[in-house]
Amino acid sequence: MDRAPQNATHNLPHQAQPSGTQLFRLAHRISDAVNGVRILLAKRWNFAPQTVAYQGYGSTSWVRVLGRVLLTKKPAPGSEAEHAARNGTQNVRGWRAFTGVPLQYTDVEITIGGVVARVKADRGGLIDTVVDVQLSPGWHTAVLRAEGTEPVETLIQVIDSEARFGIVSDIDDTVMVTALPRPFLALWNTFVLSERARMATPGMAVLLDRLTIEHPEAPVIYLSTGPWNAAPTLARFLGRNMYPAGALLLTDWGLTHDRWFRSGQEHKHKNLERLAKEFPDMRWLLIGDNGQHDEQIYNGFAQDHADKVAA
Repeated sequence: MDRAPQNATHNLPHQAQPSGTQLFRLAHRISDAVNGVRILLAKRWNFAPQTVAYQGYGSTSWVRVLGRVLLTKKPAPGSEAEHAARNGTQNVRGWRAFTGVPLQYTDVEITIGGVVARVKADRGGLIDTVVDVQLSPGWHTAVLRAEGTEPVETLIQVIDSEARFGIVSDIDDTVMVTALPRPFLALWNTFVLSERARMATPGMAVLLDRLTIEHPEAPVIYLSTGPWNAAPTLARFLGRNMYPAGALLLTDWGLTHDRWFRSGQEHKHKNLERLAKEFPDMRWLLIGDNGQHDEQIYNGFAQDHADKVAA
């Protein structure tokens, strides 16, 4: 678990060296070159750097802070798009979430609870770090500011040490209808449909709402193999459809330092294991569907941590 030092710059290696074959290392160089071209084109088209902050979670002694640094096209001042963005009423098609260009290894300052931490975004522009800070249970505000961007705020849920029940839910075909087992329909739903045309899974918002009413201290974690590009759209979808607030744990598509494609199953498994270590006394209700190996992943986790699974 990487921790951000307080009141100091966190000097990360400029880039994790890829392992594997010569062909794999060549693919990394090509990927970096393509991203470099995208950055040049984005700047030519007047894209501006932006810090995007995602909701996080933590305990009374640490918090996990999530965000991303991108070059994005800002709406024209006074336009309908700017008004919608300011009021959270956007209705954009899915493909537009993928037009932002990640800014690699950018310095980012995080402020929460009087503590200032400085970190660097990773190869995909992602910020995923732990900040040591003493906070009371409940909701707190973190401020993120990457170099050359305006500061942005996000909520962090600090989980009470007495909490013993939490909820982990998949997103695709669990809280949102995506139809992943039907690839062409899933692509249409993801990239073509406008966000307000996306359908919530019937009854799921009510179920999660009732669970959080019965267990008001319970954290809700939305664990998905979806890309971080879609996080703002997903957050608006969850809020619009009355789902309980909770952290999104998504992933990046494409090359990693040691494999051609990220493993969705490994992503879910690692985050479940992390939650088990972070909250050793918590028992989790695991919610998913049968289209993305959720049953297999959850069964494996239950076998390894029977005392940490409520159902």
